[in-house]
Amino acid sequence: MPRHIGKEEKAKDLTGTLLRIFKSLNTWKYVLVLSCALALVGAILSTIAPNRLAKVTDVITESIKPNTKNIEELNKKIQENMLSKKTESIYIDKVEITYPDQMKYLSIISKVDKDSENEEYIKAFKKCPKSIQKIFDTKLDEKKLKEKSITLGIIYLVQAIFSYIVGLLMAYVGIGYSKKLRRNISTKINKLPLKYFDTHEIGDILSRVTNDVDTIGINMSNNITSFVTNITLFLGSVVMMFVTNWIMALTAIAASIFGFMFTFVILKRSQKYFTARQKELGNLNGHIEEIYSGHNVVKAYNGERDALIEFDKINDKLYDANRKSQFLSGIMQPLMNFIGNFGYVAVCVVGALLVMNNEITFGVIVAFMIYVRLFTNPLSRLAQAMTSMQSIAAAAERVYEFMDEEELPDESNIKSSLPKKVKGNIEFKNVKFGYNPEKTIIKDFSAKVKDGEKIAIVGPTGAGKTTMVNLLMKFYEINDGDILIDGISIKNIKREELHDLFVMVLQDTWLFEGSIKDNLKFNNKNISTDLLWDICKKIGIDHFIKTLPSTMDSSVTDNEAISSGQKQLLTIARGMVKDAPFLILDEATSNVDTRTEELVQIAMDKLMEGKTSFIIAHRLSTIKNADLILVMNEGNIVEQGTHKELLKKNGFYANLYNSQFQK
Repeated sequence: MPRHIGKEEKAKDLTGTLLRIFKSLNTWKYVLVLSCALALVGAILSTIAPNRLAKVTDVITESIKPNTKNIEELNKKIQENMLSKKTESIYIDKVEITYPDQMKYLSIISKVDKDSENEEYIKAFKKCPKSIQKIFDTKLDEKKLKEKSITLGIIYLVQAIFSYIVGLLMAYVGIGYSKKLRRNISTKINKLPLKYFDTHEIGDILSRVTNDVDTIGINMSNNITSFVTNITLFLGSVVMMFVTNWIMALTAIAASIFGFMFTFVILKRSQKYFTARQKELGNLNGHIEEIYSGHNVVKAYNGERDALIEFDKINDKLYDANRKSQFLSGIMQPLMNFIGNFGYVAVCVVGALLVMNNEITFGVIVAFMIYVRLFTNPLSRLAQAMTSMQSIAAAAERVYEFMDEEELPDESNIKSSLPKKVKGNIEFKNVKFGYNPEKTIIKDFSAKVKDGEKIAIVGPTGAGKTTMVNLLMKFYEINDGDILIDGISIKNIKREELHDLFVMVLQDTWLFEGSIKDNLKFNNKNISTDLLWDICKKIGIDHFIKTLPSTMDSSVTDNEAISSGQKQLLTIARGMVKDAPFLILDEATSNVDTRTEELVQIAMDKLMEGKTSFIIAHRLSTIKNADLILVMNEGNIVEQGTHKELLKKNGFYANLYNSQFQK
């Protein structure tokens, strides 16, 4: 089935759409403020933690390296004793080192080459007397290590708790906002004119309600606080790096800075593909809905090949948009990983040189390896968040486009003057209407209908029969003229009140998921079961209902035991349940057989007594007993009268009627 597929959309107003989203989040402003505050504190704790980890590392490293300070003091005191020719003991850190131990120490150390590595000195010290080894070995400051470890553990624990709470709060916001959007869309649908649904595919509308809303909700819960967290991590890591060591800070930043350029270039190019992805997803849903709803027709006309070709075209466009958007967004992570790893190498090399010159401790290198990740990860996460925000913006543009559609005219100022008991008189006064301003369909329609009359509207396809009913129900606004009910213009009657005056039974059956009883009592909850059975009996559908396993409580959804004709009878019965002054039958008997049609006609004649009825029919044999037949052609009434009167005229109606019997 050929369908119009629009060209790929260009990137739209990302900033404007996101601002509109944030404004609509006013309901959750306190939750958002709390989430952002917790995310901010958690990010600050994350930037403080590496500095504390460095101090824990320094406490540990101090306990595993030789105590060079004590060795230097020992060498100095031995030299002083030798110059003064003393043989007394030396005390260092309350450890007594006797004169013999001093001499043995000098004997062992003198054998080590001055240019030897530290490992040679360590081996030599292990051969020295125990008193020398005591001052050589460094003891672990357990109290200091415990204190700093507990502080570090508390920081990580609080940060984890805050992160968990933020996740819960943002999930609440995302789900709540999705619910709000669906509720607003549901309300909006009821305010849209029928023209919108005539010009838009149902599948595309459903895609906006389901796929686009879900895209907004899921991505929103994951990314709003991500900006706060990652911006804080980025700025905080920069500050803490300079606080810790400015040389290492410059090294880490220089190794990562060129990632900015790639990030912004990719973001600039990817937005249009996210917009195209959501658009093509809507097109695909529209095509699928169209093909599957008309599956029997497609099969009957061997249209599977054309339908598949069209599906492949749309699917290829969706694939292309998905591929490009995912490629550009997916390249972010490997790029930022490379930048982070390159930063590790630079930090390790420069840090090793600074440690050798005793300018920093080993703990500083450990801290900077974490800071490099804290510095580069936010860039990657911000890029991913921006990618997700692009998905949100693309989906939101489609939802807001739907929400911004022109609604039916506001009727809040209309004070209806309808009497409690409507008689049922209707007058069409010079009605003019066209779906497009360039083409007028109803050119000058005038007619008077008395209460209780049975009016048939006949004419060839496109004559304007159904259009007249749509105008009467205010599904469309007339361009000129007026329609009066009991002398009151429908312009002065609210749609809800007007619709309460009518019962409609259409050619297309509509039964919702539920029991037969639920369908018959639709929007008429106070109807008794006995009355339902009485109506079904008059229609002739009661016997069929009794054959079902649960009679009226049987489900009608996907029930193969219910034929299309029986479904039509159920819709007719549902229409008869409502007690309204007007009845509209639009080809209501087209799906029933001739015998059933006669029974339905008899039942409807009885039920329509005292009601003004409009019958649209192509089978003219079904409206022989109408009080008035309006014959339409090209938007105008060309003839009117009873069946016999019109046949005597031998005009347009007679030709239509006789053509049914021609071979």
